[in-house]
Amino acid sequence: MTELIRSVFREELSPVNERLERMESGQQELKDSHKVLMDNQQVLMDNQQVLIEEQKVLLGNQKILMEEQNLIKRAVLETNERLINVESILENQHRIIELLSAPSIEQEAQLKRIK
Repeated sequence: MTELIRSVFREELSPVNERLERMESGQQELKDSHKVLMDNQQVLMDNQQVLIEEQKVLLGNQKILMEEQNLIKRAVLETNERLINVESILENQHRIIELLSAPSIEQEAQLKRIK
């Protein structure tokens, strides 16, 4: 009789046991999926940190470029000022040459007349 009761319990509990096994299997799959998600999240966080560091480098490079650009602008302005000064000096020299050459031309003309 005990054996009969055990047999009946086994038959009746068999679907329950199968269901429990499926639930345990599903729970393990969920745990595995959760682990994969956590690993992926860590990779994303690591990549985000790398991007933040690269952004800091880019911002530093941008600052250097802006400083260099300002130095170049300053050099261009100084060069323009020097060029203006050189042009002014050349104009003055040209006027002086014209003033000095006029009497020389007159003297040559007078010498030609004398001959």
